[in-house]
Amino acid sequence: MFPRQRKSSLPDWAIPCFYAVAAFVTGLILPRIENRFLPGLVASASVPAALTIFSSITSGMLALTGIVFSLAFVMVQFSATAYSPRLVLWVARDPVLWHSIGIFTATFLYALATVAWVDRGGSGKVPFMSAWLVLGLLLVSVAMFVALINRIGLLQINRMLTFTGDLGRRVIEKMYPPLDTPVTTAHPEEFVNLPISQTLVHRGRPRALQALNVPALLALSTDTGGIIEIVSSVGDTLVEGTVLLRVYRGTKLVKDAAWKNAFQMGSERTFEQDPKYAIRLLVDIAIKALSPAINDPTTAVQALDQIEDLLLRLGRRRLEIGAVRESEGALRLVIQHPTWEDFLRLAFDEIRLCGATSIQVMRRMRALIADLISVLPPERHQPLRHHEERLNSTIARSFGDPEEKSEASIEDRQGLGAPRRSSGPDRNRPNAQAAETVAQTGSSAGSPNRMG
Repeated sequence: MFPRQRKSSLPDWAIPCFYAVAAFVTGLILPRIENRFLPGLVASASVPAALTIFSSITSGMLALTGIVFSLAFVMVQFSATAYSPRLVLWVARDPVLWHSIGIFTATFLYALATVAWVDRGGSGKVPFMSAWLVLGLLLVSVAMFVALINRIGLLQINRMLTFTGDLGRRVIEKMYPPLDTPVTTAHPEEFVNLPISQTLVHRGRPRALQALNVPALLALSTDTGGIIEIVSSVGDTLVEGTVLLRVYRGTKLVKDAAWKNAFQMGSERTFEQDPKYAIRLLVDIAIKALSPAINDPTTAVQALDQIEDLLLRLGRRRLEIGAVRESEGALRLVIQHPTWEDFLRLAFDEIRLCGATSIQVMRRMRALIADLISVLPPERHQPLRHHEERLNSTIARSFGDPEEKSEASIEDRQGLGAPRRSSGPDRNRPNAQAAETVAQTGSSAGSPNRMG
């Protein structure tokens, strides 16, 4: 739907600039080639008709380009206010938007150049190839305008949530091996007590750490003969003096520039090596929908659908991938990666607090946790049980009425749809028992207070 993060440093505005330059150069060269080498190849249209058509296209393209800029502004503004400001980057980088502006500009410039060669020197001729090229650019412009209008429909909440979830699924598949894959782990006692031979810190304005070049870091680690600890995590904002890495027991110093070449930095976070970012955006959408100004718990429930899928995929993957060893087993590289608990905390805590008084959100979260417990391996259960208990405590605090408290304790994948009357023994406790547990939690915590 929208573009992936591009590795090229070419800015987006370069696309319409390229179209404009290409149209300008073609407008200078092609009519001259026709006039000199193909003097007998002329269009059948009369000079007045050709001038009218080309002049209309020229003026119309200016108006259409203004409409495109207006649509671009609406798309960016809508995504920032309705979803998350962090999604603006991905909407604004839609290639259809920038190619549309480029095609419209090229059509305007080339039609303007062609007008100058109609009845050139009183010849009464209309250049054949240039005339058809203008009409071809016009048809392409219409097609691009239709495609751009179609992009407005892609800003629907379901499609935007699916787009964000797809980016998260892509990076999870790329980064993490299956759960049964053997991986090596590193323990702090293996390196923290060793002498530090080199430290790399960030210098300059704040930047987001977007990705790490692991092969380059491993090669530099072998060069130094020491152990490299990457202190900053992908997704962190680096400010002046932030420690990027430490070298333990190195026998050779490596220039700072060589280390920094292995760190990809930019003005914003990306999805490339950051599975947390997709969950972050989904949580942003959910808590914005739960704000008193919007009050749209159904959107939060839809965001939880995507969050559940990402957590399900993460729970079936080996997340402990931060240690890199040589074939002989010597530790060379230690990279900070989020744990299963980190993902759960990011996915649940803010939505649970912001949606504490929404029966719909509480029921969806109960079903989400129950489903994860039912399908994920036992090693993932304890943190899920912890969040289940916190959810019960939130329900007990937020709902003073016993009937509302009981309703909020039911598992329901739609929030307020088709509740589960009971759950299997391996899935979760029955709903009636869960409601009783919530009631007991509320009693032990004291009188429940309604959270606003």
